[in-house]
Amino acid sequence: MFQEGRGIGLAQKIRAYFLQTMAMLDTVEANRALGLPDDAREYTAVRDILNYFKIGSVKLMTNNPRKISELTKLGINITGRISAEVIASSPQTAKYLHDKAVFMGHLIDSN
Repeated sequence: MFQEGRGIGLAQKIRAYFLQTMAMLDTVEANRALGLPDDAREYTAVRDILNYFKIGSVKLMTNNPRKISELTKLGINITGRISAEVIASSPQTAKYLHDKAVFMGHLIDSN
C-alpha cells in the first residue's frame, strides 16, 4: 500500500524504520539511504474526489506546508490551515517530530 510512509509503501517504510532504529538515522536520512524521496506522495486523487463532489474549497488540517503547496498546484483552493496538535509520547516520538520540523519544514513546535 503506497499510502504508507509518505508514499513509499509499507515494505519500504519498515526498511526505513529499521534504519532509523539500527543505524540511528532520522526519517529523511533513512529514506535517502534506501534511494527513496523524502516524500513521494501525490495528490491527484484528492483533486479528483473534490471535483467529483463539487467541493470548491477546503480548510486543511495539516502541519505540512508541502501538502498545501502540492494541493494548490493541482488547483485546489485552500481557504485556511488548521494546525494538527501533536504530542510526543516518548523520546523517539519527540525526535521524529523534531526531525519532521527541521528537515521537512513541518509546522510543529518541537520543544
